[in-house]
Amino acid sequence: MLGTKKSSFGNAGNTTLLSRETVIVGDIHFSGNLDIEGLVQGNIIARSDKDAHVRVVQEGRVEGDIRAPSVVINGSVEGDVYSSSHLELASKASVHGNVFYTLVEMAAGSEVNGSLKHMSEPLPLDVDTDPGVVVAEVHSLDAASDPQSRIVD
Repeated sequence: MLGTKKSSFGNAGNTTLLSRETVIVGDIHFSGNLDIEGLVQGNIIARSDKDAHVRVVQEGRVEGDIRAPSVVINGSVEGDVYSSSHLELASKASVHGNVFYTLVEMAAGSEVNGSLKHMSEPLPLDVDTDPGVVVAEVHSLDAASDPQSRIVD
């Protein structure tokens, strides 16, 4: 019967697929399952209050950081990977960045060009996700009154 099999990822029915011919430019904030067969040019961030799984398949590519509890990579990632629960690097995995993990499995043929850092306590995976406006103040210095700002030849 359709839909009676349990998904190996859990969260059955809550899967987002990024197909082979798709390119996403920008960050992805998600919960549930995220399967990447295409290209993501941005960060992938799981919601901290949810159980989330990311899978980068053999032809999939991520140019940015991945932050999720469970991550399976068999494609390429150019960025840091943060996995608070389980990280699997399959035989075609290629990571150009640092890997932060609690539990890792690496198959023969996988590669990491960066450091592997075990976390005894999982780091919070979510970063400030508020797309609010950042305000910066700019002050000009009067060169005549500030001796630090003068240029000396």
